[in-house]
Amino acid sequence: MTQSGHITLVLGGARSGKSGFSERLAQETGLERHYIATGRAYDDEMRERIARHRVDRGEGWQTHEEPLRLAEILAEVAGPDRVVLVDCLTLWVTNLMMDERVVDSEANALVDQLLKVSGRVMLVSNEVGLGIVPDNKMAREFRDHAGRLHQKIAAIADEVYFVAAGLPLRMKG
Repeated sequence: MTQSGHITLVLGGARSGKSGFSERLAQETGLERHYIATGRAYDDEMRERIARHRVDRGEGWQTHEEPLRLAEILAEVAGPDRVVLVDCLTLWVTNLMMDERVVDSEANALVDQLLKVSGRVMLVSNEVGLGIVPDNKMAREFRDHAGRLHQKIAAIADEVYFVAAGLPLRMKG
């Protein structure tokens, strides 16, 4: 199956500048901007992070908060006159694991939906496979789920970037 939209994957570490870079790319399209936020505010620190992201993003975005149903919300929101920014996939994977969902099935559903959407979709995610091997089973499963998801999306993406220290490196496209 071939895709009808344009997919961009932006990877990087924590505080690498990947979200800001993705937001600038989205603004440069000139399209109507939609933001799908996957984060859940489990504590005060996370509530502060979410609030800071909203302020940093600025106005001109329609925000959709969806921690689990990513494929479904993309089907609803994406369109030929829009750019949709998903931030971020690793929080989504965390939410799926915490909700005891089958992550690989959900990831396959997301990839299937990405192949169907029209317009532009940008996906932001933390590259978590560059460090040491985690010392517990859940953390290793998380790293593995994220790595497999990144590979699936990178395979169908038109563009892939890796951001470090605020500097984007184009890896594909």
